[in-house]
Amino acid sequence: MLYMIGLGLGDAKDITVKGLEVLRRCSRVYLEAYTSVLTVGKEVLGQDLGLSSTSQEEFYGRKLILADREEVEQEANNILKDADISDVAFLVVGDPFGATTHSDLILRATKLGIPYRVIHNASIMNAVGCCGLQLYRFGETVSVVFWTDTWRPESFFDKVKKNRQNGMHTLCLLDIKVKEQSLENLLKGRKIYEPPRYMSVNQAAQQLLEIVQNQRIRGEEPAVTEETLCVGLARVGAEDQKIAAGTLQQMCTVDLGGPLHSLIITGGSLHPLEMEMLSLFSIPESSSESQSIDGL
Repeated sequence: MLYMIGLGLGDAKDITVKGLEVLRRCSRVYLEAYTSVLTVGKEVLGQDLGLSSTSQEEFYGRKLILADREEVEQEANNILKDADISDVAFLVVGDPFGATTHSDLILRATKLGIPYRVIHNASIMNAVGCCGLQLYRFGETVSVVFWTDTWRPESFFDKVKKNRQNGMHTLCLLDIKVKEQSLENLLKGRKIYEPPRYMSVNQAAQQLLEIVQNQRIRGEEPAVTEETLCVGLARVGAEDQKIAAGTLQQMCTVDLGGPLHSLIITGGSLHPLEMEMLSLFSIPESSSESQSIDGL
């Protein structure tokens, strides 16, 4: 059996009882390590379960096999090997269906005649409701990637515009770069990887504002402006979770600390209950929209 097990929002204890019971009886345990990351290190995970904190290979009482992008997308058969005669666990931070890659793994297993079972958990897709915005008022989710000197995509902004036109909020999932190679090392075939990078709300807001300026230069009416109300979230579900509500301009400078970050672009008019909830997280600096929140 192939078990796809959601780990929740990143803390060791976020796994479900059902997921933990299954994991402990599996012969191999993989941790998907590129669509999201754990908010605690492997040593902490070991301590939470009474394991030795000196062992980097212990995870929930089983040896941890990190599965990076290359392993999951190009060498999935290695993960599925012998899963028809033994139990294999594939761990995903959040919920297993938070990324299409995991659907692909299930389809591969099915074609090989390997049964599978999914054990769900919380993910940013539903936990984002902690800020007070109502989940059923969210439109299509978008991803904001790190720009480079030669690649600065803006196409996702069309989805933000469509959401705003429909009065829907937009959840922006911010880029993470784990086990990435520089172009030079990639071309030369050198297995040398860049340090991990995690996009902050500040960086995302700066890129969004540049897109707004580019649209104005092209004579377009941007669906988002510097004064658009946004919500920044960091480490959702952790004890040091942070939420800040304010303008897109304010999001460029608000300090939410370490990763992982997410950004919400609100859909314009808000329900009174949403406004009241956002007032709990209002950035104290003065601006036209943050003042309206503070005034509630």
